[in-house]
Amino acid sequence: MASRPSWLADERPAAPHGLPGHLVSFVEALRSRGIGVGPSETVDAGRVMEVLDLLDREALREGLAAALLRRATHRRTYDSLFDLWFPAVIGERFVGGADAVDTELPRDEDGDVDLDAVRDLLAELLAEGSARSRGLSRMLAREVAEQLGRYETRSGPSFSAYQALRDISPDTLLARILEALLGGEEAAGAASDFDTEIARRTAKERIAEFRRDVEEEVRRRTAERVGKEKVAASSVPKIAEQVDFLRARSDELVELRKTVAPLARRLASRLAARRRRSRRGAIDLRRTLRKSMSTGGVPVSLELKKPRPGRPELVILCDVSGSVAGFSHFTLLLVSALREQFSRVRVFAFVDTTDEVTSFFDPGSDLADAMARMTHEAKLVAFDGHSDYGNALGDFAETFADAVTTKSSVLVLGDARTNYRDPNLAVLRRLASTARHVHWLNPEPRSQWGSGDSAADRYAALVPMHECRTAEQLAEVVARLLPV
Repeated sequence: MASRPSWLADERPAAPHGLPGHLVSFVEALRSRGIGVGPSETVDAGRVMEVLDLLDREALREGLAAALLRRATHRRTYDSLFDLWFPAVIGERFVGGADAVDTELPRDEDGDVDLDAVRDLLAELLAEGSARSRGLSRMLAREVAEQLGRYETRSGPSFSAYQALRDISPDTLLARILEALLGGEEAAGAASDFDTEIARRTAKERIAEFRRDVEEEVRRRTAERVGKEKVAASSVPKIAEQVDFLRARSDELVELRKTVAPLARRLASRLAARRRRSRRGAIDLRRTLRKSMSTGGVPVSLELKKPRPGRPELVILCDVSGSVAGFSHFTLLLVSALREQFSRVRVFAFVDTTDEVTSFFDPGSDLADAMARMTHEAKLVAFDGHSDYGNALGDFAETFADAVTTKSSVLVLGDARTNYRDPNLAVLRRLASTARHVHWLNPEPRSQWGSGDSAADRYAALVPMHECRTAEQLAEVVARLLPV
């Protein structure tokens, strides 16, 4: 049960256009976040709502997801929007009846929240892991958001997930939860590495789940105050294809890598359609006129030119330093998935010096292992480990002079930040004059090119440079550059 705020009941009806209008509003929110939902999926979602028990919130969540989502990588964004459009409760929570539980946080003699007691309670609930403890940890998350995340503003109470979690610091409970999962201090010391790793991942997942519960409660309370549309625009996570490579967290990069295979399939099918169109060829005027001699000069049938198959060699020169590693790794995964579109692919990686890593990406090799081997086995650092584009380009031109020919298409991946060192423009100019094409993919915003130690503007004057901050932009650029 919940008490509904008077202002919400009087001024903001939860569904002013009824349930169909609310569903359409939810679909529009999904579209605004980049999730493609068509009219047929919307109709399917309406039919799902007709047959499901609307009071069973989790069944409704799964039913709408089955009707509206096409890709698993969109699920995180969908769940956040669902929590806003279909909240578990409106206003203050009230737990009563026979199953009433005291939800007040423990307090010390001065009446302040006893943080040590809250941490002890949280560690105990997360270590237990039963359905009952899961329900109690959710209630604890709501109270932590309400009592620790609340602060006053001129326009009324507001909530902050950062403030709520700052003093609890659930991540620091990892060792205690891990020890409890392994059966105590003595058993933990005798546990195998495998059991310890399994317990560690379980503990991390439960801590992350508690954090998500707190953040969900804060979003719900904030949405009631400022509107769900405004909260959706600012705090709902982006879909994997729209995550900025340079700002992505580790879990977002994991989600992003899951999009490589479907993205490569879409690009390959798009390329196949372009090739089908190109096979038609242009009109061969000379052959058409010559053939028309047999019909008195009337061109009864058109003769077409035979298309030239274009499968160029691809040379990738890739910065794998820490600042752009996420972008470089994702792009290498994508190109590796598309290697059948090229007659030959050679991959060179660099930080401040260059080494060839083509053998790590042989067909059939595990791409995750290839990335790890490239980082640990290739000779990429000769000096201080900071990016040095000038030295890397010079080393590439000197050591691998035979790599670039007139049949080669060269793809340079990197942010072009030289750490104020010589950018060695002469080498890039020479590569551009030798190769068939040279393109540079830069993960930084175009507005930052040339700022600070960036030599992007000078490199861009020599070869076409493309902004590739997200997987969407990268797919668009790669689709344009693919050979026909």
